[in-house]
This record gives sequence, C-alpha cells and structure tokens, in this order.
Amino acid sequence: MQSVVRKLTKTFSNRHLQVLGFRSYCNDRIAVDIGQPTPSSHPHLLKDGEITPGISSEEYILRRKKMLELLPEKSLAIIAAAPVKMMTDVVPYTFRQDADYSYITGCQQPGGVAILGHDIGLCMFMPEAKPYDVIWQGQVAGVDAALNTFKADKAYPMRKLHEILPDMIRGSSKLYHNVQTATSAYTELEAFKKPAYCNNVNDLSVYTHQLRWIKSPSELKLMKESASIACQALLLTMMHSKAYPFEGMLAAKFEYECKMRGAQRMGFNPVVGGGPNGSVIHYSRNDQKIKDGDLVLMDVGCEVHGYSSDLTRTWPPCGSFSSAQEELYELILETNKHCVELCKPGASIRQIHNHSVEMLQKGLKDFGILRDTGSSSYHKLNPTSIGHYLGMDIHDCSMISFDSPLKPGVVITIEPGVYIPSSFNCPERYRGIGIRIEDEILITETGYEVLTASIPKEVKQIESLLNNFSHGIGLDSQNNLRATSN
Repeated sequence: MQSVVRKLTKTFSNRHLQVLGFRSYCNDRIAVDIGQPTPSSHPHLLKDGEITPGISSEEYILRRKKMLELLPEKSLAIIAAAPVKMMTDVVPYTFRQDADYSYITGCQQPGGVAILGHDIGLCMFMPEAKPYDVIWQGQVAGVDAALNTFKADKAYPMRKLHEILPDMIRGSSKLYHNVQTATSAYTELEAFKKPAYCNNVNDLSVYTHQLRWIKSPSELKLMKESASIACQALLLTMMHSKAYPFEGMLAAKFEYECKMRGAQRMGFNPVVGGGPNGSVIHYSRNDQKIKDGDLVLMDVGCEVHGYSSDLTRTWPPCGSFSSAQEELYELILETNKHCVELCKPGASIRQIHNHSVEMLQKGLKDFGILRDTGSSSYHKLNPTSIGHYLGMDIHDCSMISFDSPLKPGVVITIEPGVYIPSSFNCPERYRGIGIRIEDEILITETGYEVLTASIPKEVKQIESLLNNFSHGIGLDSQNNLRATSN
C-alpha cells in the first residue's frame, strides 16, 4: 500500500508542474482566438498539427474518409452541433459538444451544421459572431476556422444554409442525420421534409458508432489518461473519507482532484451513496452524512479532452467492514475478477453478463437473501448489465449490440453489484447494503488490460489504506502525504 501512495505522490508531483507551472513561449505566430484551444493559442495543450488535444488533423480526415466508405453511394450525412441548454433565462449550462459532431469535425462549439458527402467531402456551416456576443461570450469559430483549423473542404456562414443545403439534399438518394441534435435550421427545409415523409431519412449513429467503437492509439492514450486521473482522484477521496464522511464533501473532493490534474469536467454527476443510499443505483443527491459503520458507494468518472472514465469502489469510511458487508463484498469482488478474466476478443458483453448473473444468483441464494434463483427476484437486487461500452460518452456507442464479439481497441466496463433495499425481505443484517465494484477494461490482441487497476479493491488493501493512510490528504497537504508514506 505504501508503494501505491508513493506512486500517487510522484505522479501528482510531475503532473502538478504541467497543470500549474508557467512557461514562456517565443513564437512568431499570432495566436488567433477561434473560441477553442489551438496549437498557437494553447501550446501547452496541443502540438502542431492537432485539432483537439491528442488528435491530429490527419486522424480527423481519416475518420471522414472511413465514414464516407460506410455511407451508401449518393447518400448525404447531416450532423448538427449540440445545442446550448439553459439553466435559467440568462444562465446556460456548461456546454458539451455532441460526440458524433466532435468526432467528425473537432469543433467544440455550438451553432454549426456539418455535411458529409461523397461529392462534397466535409462542408461546414458556421455561426457568425455578432459584436454583442463577442463582448459577452468571446470569439467563435467561423468560416475561416472551418477551413484552416478543422480542415473542411468547404465552409459557409449559417445564413447560407437554406440556400445551399437544399440542392445538396436533392442531389442525394438517401439522407442520414444525427437524430439527437437535429435542428430546425435544416429539418424545416422543404427539401428535408420530403424524404423524411417518405421514410428516407435515417439515424447516422448506425455508422458513427461503428467507427467510434474501436479506439485508435491516440484515443486510447487519452482514455488511459482519463482513467489515471480518475484513479488518483478516487484514491485520495477514499483517504479523505474517514475524516470527512459526507456524501457532498466526497463528491467535491473527487471533482477537485480531477480538475487539478487536467480533467475538464466530470463524466457525470458523481454517485456518492452512503448506507442505504448505495442501494439506489444512480443516486445523485449527495446530501447525507455517512453513518459510522456504513459503506459508501462512489461511482465516478472524469472527461479528458472528450474521453471519459468510469469506475466504482465501495468501502467503509470508518475503516473496517462488518461481517455482513464483507460477505457481500467478497461475492461482488469474486464476480468482478471472474468477469474481467472473461474479457478477450470474441467474447461479448452479453456472455459475460450471463456468467455474472449465475455467480451472483448462487451467492445470494447461499446467503439466504434470495429464496430462489428466478430472474424476477434477482432483478429486484440487480437490474443492471454487467457493463457497457466506454469512450467519448459514458454509455458509448449504444447502437452496437451487447451481443457483438469484442475486438481489440474496444473499451468496456465490468461492474457487478448488489442493491438491497432496506425493506427487502431477507436477513436483517444484509438490508440496506449497496455494493458495486467497477473497472475499465481495454480489449487487447491477447486478452485485456485493466485501466483502473491502480485503485485497491481487496478488503485488506482497503482497510489498510483507510487505517494507515487516511488523514484527509490531498493537493493541499503533500508534505503530510510524503511523511505518511515513508
């Protein structure tokens, strides 16, 4: 355990300089603000030739080429950017780009529509910044950025869309569009309404998810960084939990540690369920104090330059598992380990899920929690799948079936769990316990790689961590951490 803590300290020490250090750059190029980082404006984030951090313009162009190879001849793809969502009449939620639009264009801003076709390549319709908007919100990417930064083949201002897009649509035999971000800017065009009425408009995600499913080496590098940051943050949060057993504080601690290490946002609202709240699968209130002796379940993840992490650990902040907690925990842990071993090319999430159900049903029946192994009784305690695909979205590539054979480059989660309501008819000692252990798994040519292996999950490891290294430490008390780890 000391080696884990030392490694964490060293990792932070190196990364801390990257995140907080100041560098001066002597560069003759003028950094033009296009509303998102570029190599000239943010040389600490992007290398020359990259459109987004870690992803080169060549890779974006290759994605478009592969998309065109999948699209039927004479078809047209319309991909709109994500809309701005408002929290109040004047306060927007933090913007997050739609994964498909980002994957094809690299543009991280709202207001655009991208067209992909065999004859036109990539054509981007871009918003035009008004002086008032620039004063209040800053610059936005326009036509020049579409051509020079995003490497579009053609680009026009959005006000030209109603003049140009109808002819493109009429010249195609079949239309595809991003259903999730469809906008009236094109859906209200008569040229679009006609094929839509004839059921000749289809969901583009059938193809984009095929491309996004298998990650490139550049994407895997970002996913590993995202997983590493989340692991470091969760480990420090676990060590923080004994001194601060509050759901909200633990959620805040995790987010703070992630962002200090370079994550841009959370992958989702942290799930921090103490005691019986852990049996609520996607509990998100995070407003309760964790009682002494109760477990806390933390399902968390962060996003690094568009790529997400997702992991879960369950532990007793007080420092020791009760006998009932440990019995259930060991069942979930053994199921986790067994299912991870099943991860390899050719296996499927469905097959792994079925193995997990068999193990959990048998174990819960042995404990007297289930009276039979019928599916209806079991699903009251675990209605979830053993895992899901992971990538640009937390539940990534939903158009890919869980029956699909896994391939090298695919990333999935393995997350067995049990969620026993306080009112469930079973031995009282098990009531109100929720446990999940979730890891990220990369499918490799020869099997698998656990991207979240640095986070302890053995009972002895967890108890040792909490009892020997739990001092509410973090970025503000590195000296304490070094002293403790010696």
